[in-house]
Amino acid sequence: MTPLDDCTALPRDTLLNALSSCRPQMASFTERLVRVPTENPPGRHYRDCVDVIAAEVSALGLEPQIVEIPAPDDHGERRYALLASLGAGDRTLYFHGHYDVVPASVDGQFAPVVRDGSLFGRGSSDMKSGLASMLYAVHALELCGVQLDGTITLAFVPDEETGGALGSRVLVDQRLIAERGIGMLTPEPTSGVVWNANRGALSVLVTVKGRPAHVGLQFQGINAFERMMTVAGLLAELKAEVEQRRTAYAIHPEAARRSILLLGGRADGGSNFNVVPAECRFTVDRRMNPEEDFVTEKARLFEVFDRARSAGIELEVEVLQEGRPSGIDAQSSVARALGSSVAEIAGRPPRFEMCPGLLETRFYAERGVPAFAYGPGVLAVSHGPNEFVKLDRIVDCAGVYALTAARLLGRRER
Repeated sequence: MTPLDDCTALPRDTLLNALSSCRPQMASFTERLVRVPTENPPGRHYRDCVDVIAAEVSALGLEPQIVEIPAPDDHGERRYALLASLGAGDRTLYFHGHYDVVPASVDGQFAPVVRDGSLFGRGSSDMKSGLASMLYAVHALELCGVQLDGTITLAFVPDEETGGALGSRVLVDQRLIAERGIGMLTPEPTSGVVWNANRGALSVLVTVKGRPAHVGLQFQGINAFERMMTVAGLLAELKAEVEQRRTAYAIHPEAARRSILLLGGRADGGSNFNVVPAECRFTVDRRMNPEEDFVTEKARLFEVFDRARSAGIELEVEVLQEGRPSGIDAQSSVARALGSSVAEIAGRPPRFEMCPGLLETRFYAERGVPAFAYGPGVLAVSHGPNEFVKLDRIVDCAGVYALTAARLLGRRER
């Protein structure tokens, strides 16, 4: 069955009426999610949040499946993902969102406040409001009696804020998501645009070794800071070459098209001003455009470290996170269905752009599933002290998701 060119399976007015009746529930669900301080790092209160999600999923007549993921170490909390589905059949459309949030930046961010039609609190924009949108999109399809030729699978995952290794990656490896997928939508705070591409990431911590000595006997020591500067100089040569590259995907402003190599986002070392430093550390954050090959670029970065070792510099490299870049054609069938749905709800077609950061769309795109980000939040306020989401946008996003599902999976009347 080909995707619907119109919304005969789900008239817009019928959908909006259904969602309007659910608006108080959507706002309440978002508030309850925000109240759970799922800060990551370190990854706290995950089970508490999943229990809130499971209760809402069950109340709406769906069956939650909780997937337990082992803790990263003896001191960490276990991770939990939750899956739920509507419909039947091999053709699967995924609504995928994360419930972890970055740590609060001011007191009170886990006590949500509604003011002037907006909900304030940590995670309100990124992306607990989006979780409400995707769940109630599925509920609206049921309320409107839409018959599906396939399955919509909801995936609520942890650990997106730290790369997804203990969340989406585990589900993919266990073949619980990205199987038989015809498309995937994730409600990241896209500020009204659709993200159809994302940069890859390779973030590492470099520890350069030396030997301590008193400043008066510095000749007996090996200065790790001076060695670190040598390594940084080699990396600066790579940085100069890398940042000449530009992506062909749409992103604004023009300077954002450049590929990225950030040196020293974090740096520290030494013990006192009068001691030769025995150890210095700094981070390297390599962000690749979709046109760049992850394996090639990782090898080029690590070749710099090998050159430093060959020059007699002792160093260690720890990988903090890695993820491949991805990009999906904005003219694909899923992109057209999503774009048409946004136009119906918002009154104008969306722009398709590349996300400046890493997205969980990559877990699906690397398996050939067209994956896109579109959510109710605004990127500029996400992770900040005044994070908020407009309540109207939660409802609108739910409408976009429901219409897109109807276009892709809804049965035509015969």
